[in-house]
Amino acid sequence: MKSVLDGIVGALTGILSGFGVGGGTLLVLYLTLFTKTAQRTAQGINLLYFLPTAGAALVGHIKNRMVEKSAFWWAGGCGVLTTAVSAILIGKLPTEFLRRGFGVFLIVIGITELCSKKSVEANREMGYNEKNKKRRR
Repeated sequence: MKSVLDGIVGALTGILSGFGVGGGTLLVLYLTLFTKTAQRTAQGINLLYFLPTAGAALVGHIKNRMVEKSAFWWAGGCGVLTTAVSAILIGKLPTEFLRRGFGVFLIVIGITELCSKKSVEANREMGYNEKNKKRRR
C-alpha cells in the first residue's frame, strides 16, 4: 500500500513539476513529513527526481516556444556550477540547519508569491490571453 501511495505522490508532483509549480519541493515535504525520510536523503531523492521531470517539461516548453535560449544557457551554466558547489557544501552542514533553511525558503517563496503581481504581467508579456488562457501565436 505504501508503494502505491508513493507512486501517486510521485505522479502528482510530476504533473505539478511540468506546470512549473515546484513539485520537487512538495516531494521533499512528503518524504520528510509523511515517510519520515531524513532531510539529506529526501533532498537527494528530489535531485534524482528532478532530472527526468525537468527533461520532460523542457521538451514541452521548447515545443511551445516558451524557452528563451540565451537565458537558458546562462541560467543553465550558472545552475550547474552552483549546484556542484552546493552539493559539496551540503555534506558539511548539520541536518537541523538544512531543515530550518528549507522551512525559511518555503516561507519566503510563499510570501513572495502571495504578494507578487508579476505572474500576471509575465503572462501578458509572453502573449497569453487572460480570458481563454491560451497563448497567442
